[in-house]
Amino acid sequence: MNNNEFHRASGVDETERRSALQPADRTLGRVIACDGAHATIAAETEPGSTDVAQLWSVGRLISIEMGTSRVAALVFAMRTDERQWSSDRSNRLLIDVELMGEVYRTDDGSERFSSGISRYPYLGAVAHRIRTGDLAKIYDSSKRDSCIIGKLTQDDTIGAAINIPQMLSKHFAVVGSTGVGKTTAVSLLLNKAIATDPKLRVLILDPHNEFAAAFPDHSVVIDTDTLDLPFWLMRLEEFAEVVFRGRKPVPEEMDVLREVIPEAKKAFRGTDGSAVRRTSDKSAITPDSPVPYRMADLLASIDERIGRLEGRGEKPALRSLKGRILSAINDPRYNFMFSSNTISDTILETVAHIFRIPGEGKPISVFQLSGIPSEVVNSVVSVLCRMSFELAVLARGSLHMLVVCEEAHRYVPADPERGFFPTRQSIAQIAKEGRKYGISLGVISQRPSELDQTILSQCSTVFAMRLSNEIDQKIILSAVPNASASTTSFLSSIGNGEAIAFGEAVGVPMRMRFDRVPAIKLPKASGTVSHAPHETPDTVDLNSIVTRMRATARPVITGFQQSVEAAFSDLPESPVAPGEADDIDRWKRELGTPATEGYEPYRPDMLPGRTSPPPQNPERMDSASGAVNDLRRAGFQMQTQSGPPPADTRPSLRESLLKKPLGSLYRKD
Repeated sequence: MNNNEFHRASGVDETERRSALQPADRTLGRVIACDGAHATIAAETEPGSTDVAQLWSVGRLISIEMGTSRVAALVFAMRTDERQWSSDRSNRLLIDVELMGEVYRTDDGSERFSSGISRYPYLGAVAHRIRTGDLAKIYDSSKRDSCIIGKLTQDDTIGAAINIPQMLSKHFAVVGSTGVGKTTAVSLLLNKAIATDPKLRVLILDPHNEFAAAFPDHSVVIDTDTLDLPFWLMRLEEFAEVVFRGRKPVPEEMDVLREVIPEAKKAFRGTDGSAVRRTSDKSAITPDSPVPYRMADLLASIDERIGRLEGRGEKPALRSLKGRILSAINDPRYNFMFSSNTISDTILETVAHIFRIPGEGKPISVFQLSGIPSEVVNSVVSVLCRMSFELAVLARGSLHMLVVCEEAHRYVPADPERGFFPTRQSIAQIAKEGRKYGISLGVISQRPSELDQTILSQCSTVFAMRLSNEIDQKIILSAVPNASASTTSFLSSIGNGEAIAFGEAVGVPMRMRFDRVPAIKLPKASGTVSHAPHETPDTVDLNSIVTRMRATARPVITGFQQSVEAAFSDLPESPVAPGEADDIDRWKRELGTPATEGYEPYRPDMLPGRTSPPPQNPERMDSASGAVNDLRRAGFQMQTQSGPPPADTRPSLRESLLKKPLGSLYRKD
């Protein structure tokens, strides 16, 4: 709803709305005390009557008549002059109000509202019920891109209007306890935002898988089944968060990663002849460069260091690092990072899919985080927020981005020692500098006291829903410049779906109720939807649940491992020395069980500074398994010749393998 519709919805004219049920006298009381921000009003009830007392209510606006102007004030406390209520005589009421602004008449005869006050109430000034027209003037943003998101709690005939560009340009936050309707309110705000700004692209970080149901026609859902987030898009610290499973990295192993990752990227660049190599040549490759590389090259570089004669003190760290990397690669939960689709340069497809460029009528991307292992969620969020900021900067204003962080206190906690520093840094960069480049931040949290106050203070528009914790209420009071203690004092008692809106997007703080969202577009967790309503705890298939829990399907690491495994199984009768059998068993355990699909076969020229000799039989040497079988047959023939060769010159199967590309997969020591 635009600004013109706001005026039609409020039904406002310059006269006060009256009905037959309203008394002719609107006088409620008179001012008996006033300072720069507050005033006290005295009122009296008729003997034995409570009619006047019923007109007062905490959270309602009243008007103080000043002749040519009227001062709007918010009731925040009430009491009687005595300690008890008398039913047979008059009762004196004392009402404390906060001065909100002034409705004044302009030179052309129209009336406007100003948050400043030119004339303060004098003692004896009459206080009365506020006019409907004054309410409309107070909460009308008077800007073109205003939208109605609900109704005023005080008068449900007047729409609660906010300015969407102001809300987005300077960030916004929605805070409230669990179950008060935060997710529903955010879905309503996002629908209004994409309707107002066609250039807007929204990325929702959804840890509970709730938002997919709220945008059935305007969103694309990304989960671990549809996500290909290449590991090579991660910076060194982000990749280390994955390798070390959220624990503090070991310095010696980090030093090795810092050296071998650029080598692996150079190896990939040497085998790829397209635009990746041309663009990469313009600058030096670092561990943080978004250049593709293969995990086979990374492991080969580590194995090469393990096989060197020097540096025996470094080998425990090298073996430990290799074990961590293999563990991450073989973990089926990390398949979205190490699948076969992430080995090539897919950065264009990844960015286009996640950030909706082009949007194709679906500008919202719901990124479901519940299926991602908890120990690497911070790393994934860091990559997404960092890429969002870089994308907005490089787009030079042609793209408007909005990153919505549900449960934001997980990623940017108040305690600097908690959380993941790159994630905190990425979100803080959006909060502090995003306005300059057209990227906005939406923060959702049920515990604002556990959220980094620097991030919360950057949100110039706050929708505060019910907060029962006193510390959380004080945080809102300190974070929002134009919030007052009187306004936030009843945050603990407002109803579900209600909020107090502060900040740039609203003229003055207002208590409002969000519009109802159709049932088919209500956010709901995907796990709460019953796919088999006839099942009960007595009939549920526990075996299928355990199977999904274990995620027994393992991702493919490399096709070369499959070739090696097949080569070993092809020649079961080959004579192998006792020590060599142990080596083969160890290689098999490290390689794991191969699957049906794989990466590009491993070649010796993938290693930095190595080139492979031209194959004698091209049709056969195209397959890695053919090369391994040739090596096995060559070793078998050498060992079965008549008359054993001299002990110092006879090549064994192990020596033959070590001279070939398989040397990157063994341990010399």
